[in-house]
Amino acid sequence: MAERVITYSEALNEAHRLEMASNPDVVVFGENVSSGWRQVTKGLKEEFGRERVRDAPITETAFIGMGVGAAIMGLKPVVELMLVDFGLVAMDQILNQMAKSHYMSGGAVKVPMTLRAVYGAGTSSAATHSESLYSLFAHMPGIKVVIPSNPYDAKGLLIESIRGDDPVLFMEHRLLYPMEGVVPEEAYTVPFGMANLVREGYDVTVVATGLMVGKAVEAADELSPKCSVEVIDPRTIVPLDEETILRSLSKTGRLVIVDEDYERCGFSAEVAAIAAEKGFQHLDAPVVRVATPNVPIPYSPVLEKHLLPSKEKIVKAISQLVG
Repeated sequence: MAERVITYSEALNEAHRLEMASNPDVVVFGENVSSGWRQVTKGLKEEFGRERVRDAPITETAFIGMGVGAAIMGLKPVVELMLVDFGLVAMDQILNQMAKSHYMSGGAVKVPMTLRAVYGAGTSSAATHSESLYSLFAHMPGIKVVIPSNPYDAKGLLIESIRGDDPVLFMEHRLLYPMEGVVPEEAYTVPFGMANLVREGYDVTVVATGLMVGKAVEAADELSPKCSVEVIDPRTIVPLDEETILRSLSKTGRLVIVDEDYERCGFSAEVAAIAAEKGFQHLDAPVVRVATPNVPIPYSPVLEKHLLPSKEKIVKAISQLVG
């Protein structure tokens, strides 16, 4: 029997459907969610009704705050943020109310809310519509940060997010929606804090997130058989599976981190610090980062391509590191 292949967006849609069908407390709202303009929420309004699938006006502070309130009152809201850049106008709601209410109430209040946010460059959408920003949210305590890189993980991690009792920022790269992969039809979960060893190797460890996982694999393919590259996808950066990264580093002795977020104080810096503090004895060479420089994302397609991490930049970084 052939394995079932669906797209990243279809996998996310299926996760919504399964959880909404099994739990009447799961509700969805955000801008244009009833029309399902990215396919992720397509058909949910028709199946579950407007009471559970609600369009929101262009007021991120209001509808994210409404999600926090709904979660506190016992629902399990899945709130769609059209672009993570737009979440910047609602930082108090996200980083104070959503992230800290459980702690500040002494555990009396739970916020089982999933905030889905589209991120990433590559469509010439300019500086305020192209950012990644997951490092910004990972920096603040109280919120889990999930970055699925393929359809299988997208479905399993979203179901895990919805079923949990904690606030989750669920990051979806805009260029991954058409990606196809094998996805089981039934409901399943992918645990948080458990990295995926995408490709085994012994010369260098590459840690990559989201869209960059595929580019890291492409780079590894190009370098094979001259260089054996191990590729690790953390899946979640909060919580982060440090053990898998350090175990790989102990084998390879070299580390490259590929990160579409900004380089300064970003996720790549966190992984580099972990390697220095907890795996220094394994390092045979300096840690190398392939990340987005600290400049606004340009509108020009040529400049945007020049700025972002790429397969070519990863190949160059690995080649220079391995020598």
